[in-house]
Amino acid sequence: MAMAGFLPFSAIYIELYYIFASVWGHRIYTIYSILFIVFIILLIVTAFITVALTYFQLAAEDHEWWWRSFLCGGSTGLFIYAYCLYYYYARSDMSGFMQTSFFFGYMACICYGFFLMLGTVGFRASLFFVRHIYRSIKCE
Repeated sequence: MAMAGFLPFSAIYIELYYIFASVWGHRIYTIYSILFIVFIILLIVTAFITVALTYFQLAAEDHEWWWRSFLCGGSTGLFIYAYCLYYYYARSDMSGFMQTSFFFGYMACICYGFFLMLGTVGFRASLFFVRHIYRSIKCE
C-alpha cells in the first residue's frame, strides 16, 4: 500500500525542493503556474494509480476496497514526510530543539493534510470507477 504513493510523489519531487526552500529557506518562489500544474498532475496520478490498484483488488475477488483505496491515495503524504526528514538533515541549516520541533510539527500537520486530501481523491476516484463498472453489469 505504501508503494502506491511513490508514483504520485515522484511527480512532485522536484517541486517540493523549491517549495521547501521558499518556506523554510527564505527564498522567493515565483512560478505559481508551474506549482498549479504540478498539483493537478498530482491529483490525476493519484486518482489513476488508486483506480488501477482497486481494479487489481477487485480482479482478485477482494471486494473490501474502501479503506485500501483511501490509504493508497493518502500514502503520498508519508513519502512527503520522508522527504521532510531528508530535507531537514541534508539541505537545511536548522538546528536546535525549537527549530526541529517547529519544522517537524508543522510538516506533520501539512503531511497529514496531504494524506487526507489525496486519500479522499483516491477514494472518490475508486468509488466512481466501481460504480461505473458495476452499473454496466446486466443481470438476466
